[in-house]
Order: sequence, then structure tokens, then C-alpha cells
Amino acid sequence: MSLLGRRGWKASLVFVSLVLAACGGGGSSSAPPLTGCNSGTTLATFWTSHTPPDSDSLKHIVDAYNTQSKSTCVKMVQVPGSETDIAKLTTAVRSGTGPDVYMLDRFTVAERAAAGVLTDLSSFGASSLSSNYVSFAWAEANFKGKPYALPFDTDTRALYYRKDLLQAAGVDISALDPSKGPPTIDMIRTMANKVNHKTNGAYDVVGFIPWINQGWHYTWGFAYGGSFFNSSSCKVTPDDPKIVQAFTDMFTNWSKALGVDAVQTFISSYAPPNQPTQQDPFLTGHLGFVITGDWVLGQIATYVPNLNYGVTYIPVPHAGDQPATWAGGWSMVIPKGAKNASGGYDFMKYIAGEPGQRVYTKETQHTPTIKSLQSDSSLFPGGHQFFINQLPAAHSRPPLPVGAFYWDQLSTAQDAAVRNTADPATALAAAASATNAKLQPFCPLA
Repeated sequence: MSLLGRRGWKASLVFVSLVLAACGGGGSSSAPPLTGCNSGTTLATFWTSHTPPDSDSLKHIVDAYNTQSKSTCVKMVQVPGSETDIAKLTTAVRSGTGPDVYMLDRFTVAERAAAGVLTDLSSFGASSLSSNYVSFAWAEANFKGKPYALPFDTDTRALYYRKDLLQAAGVDISALDPSKGPPTIDMIRTMANKVNHKTNGAYDVVGFIPWINQGWHYTWGFAYGGSFFNSSSCKVTPDDPKIVQAFTDMFTNWSKALGVDAVQTFISSYAPPNQPTQQDPFLTGHLGFVITGDWVLGQIATYVPNLNYGVTYIPVPHAGDQPATWAGGWSMVIPKGAKNASGGYDFMKYIAGEPGQRVYTKETQHTPTIKSLQSDSSLFPGGHQFFINQLPAAHSRPPLPVGAFYWDQLSTAQDAAVRNTADPATALAAAASATNAKLQPFCPLA
């Protein structure tokens, strides 16, 4: 797959089966199962597909929980997966070897609940926690009025730019000051073209590739004012003319202007799947602009603290248009068949509550979903406040029982547009047809 997924298609993960075997798999034990755990605690396993630096922070939270817990000891294990790929979890659940807690992309909760993969958290009293969380994140964590997850982090997206690359190309970057509002797409195109550079006929620096990192279908569809779902008709609407126009401008035409094969070669060389975070082409100076999220602030601080960069709004089609961004995020769930569901839920309340989210926000610069933490300005130093300020007006993906399927259909249409193998209208009509066929058995939605 040529596109870069969320979190930059992080480094490939290794399933630590030996560790699981040593700690009793997904089951529980009355003895202290791990160093640093209190006597008499039972084991709960926690699976995540995250990688460094985010997984480092998750481990810090796990260690802090284990130190204070008198009932449960958590073992964190990294497993293969992504936003819509939970094959490892599904296989484990079916074979009775699944974890007690799983970190799941929140917009897919409804779909996984509908498929019978997740445990309804009502019996644990999770509904009483609803007022603690921002409303859109709590809505994503529910299915048919019942909670199946506790929200963890959230985020917003913006346009990052390399000041050094732009200035070396003779670009006046003063127009990118966010106090001047969102830049137009034409403005960014003009700047980016000055940065493009080839060696021996191949790009080694590209000004802007709109679909890299967080330049998704949702990103540009929202920027163009499109709507992805009609609640009245209970149908997805990726064939909205505004979304079709976004695909045409930002994927088909932009790719054609750079050279379809040439830009794909650049991506294969400088931004391949499963690339380590520190090798991201924006961080290494091969990309002038990139749309990505607030978590990259933490990556920059970790890997290139002296990076000469700036952040502004996602570009808009016309001068004077309102800026648009969107918020996503992850959640904590208990898979069906968990051996230590009660211990898992106790850990979930900690990691997805104030203690865990406070640590994660400080260490990774993700945004918390706990309302009380969002008003704590000490958690958002420097450029992070720009992202926080955008959150109240941020869009979110429709929390559908076919959310992951819809994402994959949109991604297929996006890839066809980028590669110029299908016109956007045709590709998006196919995405609408396939997704609505899956969605209709669930209609009307609660």
C-alpha cells in the first residue's frame, strides 16, 4: 500500500509470544506475575499496535499503574495491527487466547461491537463515566446506546512546514503565519513547486504530497466542505460533489502534475510502509509540507529537537474559507472472552482516566479526551495550544457499525485517484455502493 497511514505507518511490530507464555497468556494468576507488581495481584494483558515513542509512554503508564494497584498487574505487549487491521486480535478472540485490554482506534468501536468482538462495559458501570469525556469521543465509544470502550486520546490536524527548505527555495514564509488565517491551496502549490528537486531525474525533495501522512480522504473532504454521512437517509455519501472535487484537485490532478510514477517512486524510497518514525521524510528534510497531527510535536522533540519548522492551518480551496480539521483518537476495550475482564477494566479506568491521560499528554503531546485535563494549560506548551484551539470546531468521522469498512473503501478510492487508475466520481460511487450495502442491515441507527 502506497499511502501512509495514521501515525506515519509506524515501524513493523513483533508479537512477543515468549513473554506471553511466561506470563500466562491472557489469563490471570494469584501470584505477582511481574517484577514491580504488588503481592496478590492477578495478571491482565494489554495489547497495543503502537510503537515508539508513543509505546514508551504507554509503558510508563502501565508501570505506574502496577506500582499502585493492589488487585491487578498489567503486562503490555506490542502486536501487529493498524487502525482497521485487527486480524491478530480477531484470531486470538476466536481461539480463546485474547488479551484483557486492547487499544482500538475509536471510530471502529461500533463496527467491532456489532461483530461481537467486544465486551459491553455496562455491567462495569462505564456509563457513569460519560460526563468525564468530550462528547464526540464518548459517542464513538458507544454502540446502540451501550458503552463498549473508554476514550483515550484525541487529536487535531494541521499543516507543518519546513522553514529551512522553503526559505532556501526563496519562499516568503510570512504568509504562513496562522494569524493570517488558513493559506489557500493555490498558495501552497506555488510554494511547494519551488521546493521540488530532482537528482538524476528522480525526486529527492518534494514540496508537498497532499496524501502523505494525514492527507486522507476525510482531511480533504472536510476541507472542501463535504459530508460523508446522511443520518436522515442512513447512507454514507462519499460521492458528495464537494468530496469528488477534493479528490480531483488534491489526488488526481496533484499526482498528475508531479508525475504519477515519479511521485510513487519518491514515496517508495523515502516513505515506505512500516518506516521508523525518525526516518519520516518531513523530519529528514525530503518533504517541505506535510499534513499531520499534534502527536508529531512529541516526535520532533524526541528525534529532531532543533528542527526549523512551523505549523499553520490546513489549506482551503478559496481565500476567506473557514479552516477545517478533524479529530480522531484511540480507546481501550475489553475483547470478548477476556480471562481477567474485571482486572482489565480497573486498568482501563486508570489509563483512560486522568492519571493515564495526563502522562500521555505530557510525554507525547496527544490531546486528552478527559474534559478536566483539556482546561489544564500546563499540559499544552508551545505549539500544542494551536491544536487545542482547533478542537471545538473539529469534525469527526461518523461512528458507524461499518466505520472500518468505510475507511478502507475510501482509501481504495483515494489510491485509485492518486494513481490515476479511476476517475474520482466513479471510485467514490463504488465506495458508496459497497458501504451502504453493508450499512443497511443496521439502519435506522440509534
